[in-house]
Amino acid sequence: MTLGTRLATAAAITVAVLVPFALLAIMVTGDWRPLHELDATITTALHDWALRHPGWVTVTKWWTNIFDPNPLRLAALGLVVWLLRRRHRAAAVWAVVTVASGGILGALLKLLVERHRPDFLEPVARAAGYSFPSGHALNAALVSGVFVLVLLPVVRHRWLLWTGVATVTVLTGVSRIIIGVHWTSDVVAGWLLAVAVIAATTMAFTHRGFLPVAEHGVDPSLSVYSKA
Repeated sequence: MTLGTRLATAAAITVAVLVPFALLAIMVTGDWRPLHELDATITTALHDWALRHPGWVTVTKWWTNIFDPNPLRLAALGLVVWLLRRRHRAAAVWAVVTVASGGILGALLKLLVERHRPDFLEPVARAAGYSFPSGHALNAALVSGVFVLVLLPVVRHRWLLWTGVATVTVLTGVSRIIIGVHWTSDVVAGWLLAVAVIAATTMAFTHRGFLPVAEHGVDPSLSVYSKA
């Protein structure tokens, strides 16, 4: 695939996921009743299930704490250190910019949208701040995407990598709905925003030396990787 084709693909992906994200944001800020009713139905059903299964709630809380944005960022930092030790500075900078810009954008959108979290008479968990988009879902997808793009060319069993990141991304998002601190659309919006950020930063960094890593892996013997 040529450079121009890759850039066009990244641009198309960015637009393709930003459109449904923007529509979700508009429906949330406009308090569109069908979306609110769908969110309430799913969230209430999962909350009722959680009240009947306290043991699973404990497991879910452990999961959501382990894959909190801060531990995920530490994992990304570990990947960045690993890349720097192998002189892949462009890829390391890309990873930092991707995770940081996605996190900042998510926090700003929370303040702009000001969506309140679900409110139950018998909550199984509480969370501070606004709800849209889900920070857990956003950061899980961001960090998973970074790991996939960096490690996919060099892992032997790619299905294990895909299974691992898909599990982390999906279960982290769903866990926030189960414990009643996010609406379903918050989680979906977090996933969509993460894909858009990854596609946008990859497109922006392609000409800066990240593309060879995505194509050939992280081999320090290839001098092109040491370029900033």
